[in-house]
Amino acid sequence: MKTIKELFKIGNGPSSSHTMGPRRAAERFVLRHPEAPQFRVTLFGSLAATGVGHLTDTILENSFKPKPLEIIWKPGAELPLHPNGLEFEALDNGKVLEKWRVYSIGGGALMEEGEANSMDENVYNLHTMEDILHWCEAREKNMWEFVQACDQPDTFDYLEKVWAVMKASIERGLENEGTLPGGLNLVRRAPVYYTRSKTFSDILKRTGLTFSFALAVAEETASGGRIVTAPTCGSAGVLPAVLFSLQKTYKLSDIRIIRALATAGLIGNLIRTNASISGAEVGCQGEIGSACSMAAGAAVQLLGGSPLQVEYAAEMGMEHHLGLTCDPVKGLVQIPCIERNAMAAVRALECATYALLSDGKHRISFDDVIQTMKETGLDMKSNYRETSQGGLAINWTGYREKNQKL
Repeated sequence: MKTIKELFKIGNGPSSSHTMGPRRAAERFVLRHPEAPQFRVTLFGSLAATGVGHLTDTILENSFKPKPLEIIWKPGAELPLHPNGLEFEALDNGKVLEKWRVYSIGGGALMEEGEANSMDENVYNLHTMEDILHWCEAREKNMWEFVQACDQPDTFDYLEKVWAVMKASIERGLENEGTLPGGLNLVRRAPVYYTRSKTFSDILKRTGLTFSFALAVAEETASGGRIVTAPTCGSAGVLPAVLFSLQKTYKLSDIRIIRALATAGLIGNLIRTNASISGAEVGCQGEIGSACSMAAGAAVQLLGGSPLQVEYAAEMGMEHHLGLTCDPVKGLVQIPCIERNAMAAVRALECATYALLSDGKHRISFDDVIQTMKETGLDMKSNYRETSQGGLAINWTGYREKNQKL
């Protein structure tokens, strides 16, 4: 497995696969051909189908400036390894200097043809939750200590930066008001939810505040704000909302939060390695389901649970999102994405509570449910995997009214 630093990427929304990934790829290609007078990029599959809504064209044009860029859109064609394929060409008076195919596989990660995995170094020698639990049990260690033993020396320093960016995105999202860009005229709700929640008491107040924290980050993502993929942009609000809520409720130190981030990163890394975190590949279960799983496991650790209970909560977080489709209206990371962040954050806390009430033993393992998620996602029609060609994307009233007029 790769370093968890590759899972938690700091950058700007609205999409890790449609903006962060293409930007990284474009920057690499420009460095390889500084002498080329012009460039061309062809977008395939999901990247082409919802690229405009995700600002893919804007990101690419900015990456190649001041040199001219031609963009070709092929939503009906897919390259062989992943639905999010790009083909870059460096041009000189019509002559192709180099052609490079690369895939944006989710969470901002890239994969080249001929590679079995993303273009970064493996640092973990254990690749299943079962093996990691055995490691923890044999040494009487927590999961964050497994990360500490295996990952790169500066990982926990990096996680400090991650937590700072997460908190800042919540704080900005609670202050920013107005309408989100993109044409849906969706009004930001986080500030209102935050204010109204304070009028409640006990559990309603905690739930409402958690909603507001998740909405804050999700709305920042949708507006192109600076956030952390956790594990993607579309699901970036779940984990910080849960951690921020628990920190406020129980007065937890940043050190404990950073350790919980390590555990969450480990869970997300297992999902990315053994299945996928890409909505274009496995649907929203790979994004929101993964985020809920990560947040549930991290919450259990913060609340004093054992590694077995962490695994149980993480398993439930994914199990109860199995089959969740990725069907963004107008290809924007807004409907249903923003509400899903809020709902998944609260569900993560419920999974943590359920696991903490148990002894950690259960029938369906985390590894089992991740394999099931992968198979479920691959069985989904492409209409329900980030193409905006099915589900809510075509059944919402605005879409029907528009097409009735044509």
